[in-house]
Amino acid sequence: MSKSNNRKADAGKAHSKAKDAKRKDAKGKASKKHATGDAPRMTLGPVSSDAYPYDERLKRKVYEAEKRALQIELLKVQHWLRDSGGRLAIVFEGRDAAGKGGTIKRFMEYLNPRFARIVALDKPNETEKGQWYFQRYVSRFPTSGEIVLFDRSWYNRAGVEAVMGFATPEEVERFLVQVPQQERLWVEDGLHLVKLYFSVSREEQSIRFAKRAADPLTHWKLSPMDAVAQKKWDEYTDAAEAMFARTHSDHAPWTLIRSDDKRRARIGALRHVLSQLDYPGKDKKMIGTPDPLIVVDADRLILPDD
Repeated sequence: MSKSNNRKADAGKAHSKAKDAKRKDAKGKASKKHATGDAPRMTLGPVSSDAYPYDERLKRKVYEAEKRALQIELLKVQHWLRDSGGRLAIVFEGRDAAGKGGTIKRFMEYLNPRFARIVALDKPNETEKGQWYFQRYVSRFPTSGEIVLFDRSWYNRAGVEAVMGFATPEEVERFLVQVPQQERLWVEDGLHLVKLYFSVSREEQSIRFAKRAADPLTHWKLSPMDAVAQKKWDEYTDAAEAMFARTHSDHAPWTLIRSDDKRRARIGALRHVLSQLDYPGKDKKMIGTPDPLIVVDADRLILPDD
């Protein structure tokens, strides 16, 4: 072989190695920032999307395949609840524009709507203001064989009401004392309760607000509360930290879903909920273990008193 051909062959090998390295790099983007074998502790309110563990969004093909398989499992859960008379309530809380609504939509996508519903309440009316605080939520709890998804919940009192001054400090404190007791009673009575908190970076939240404002199809999602969400970022962080510290319990634990990538958040939420339930025909191998970089038990959060 001539020297010229040797040089071409060497160049070809080098090019091939570079391509292989690129592929490995693309597959292991997360390892640049975090070791995926660990379950690192983290803070609640990242400002920059640089804190997010993945450089690339989950590929649509992978997302659709995983979502479909998990939704089949969710249908098994619904059949089990119907047969057993069980009750399941899932709380979706979190930052504004953190992807709660989109995740709820994927939960509901193939469920039988006769036995599954969404509860998304407006501000309380005059009658509700005069009632026991938990009353309007408890009245909408699932009945036998039913799934209820709360698009925000009684935890409004620890979040927006506390930050915006819609509840007094005394009312917020009373809530934080009472809610673990209430939830224990509900769970002891047989309610399956799962609490999810969707977290998004300040940078990504700002981008999503701008997209909503520019799109006439999603403009309705903007609320007066969204207008101050960025300005009161630290206040919302403080309120959430207090909520986790006071209301995370063995009988009703909190799980944080990191949602800068909405696809990963939806898959993580579905996988987590399914992993918490024991139902006939459960495909444990397919469900697997939720990604610890996306699905974060509240015990792993770094809170002010830590």
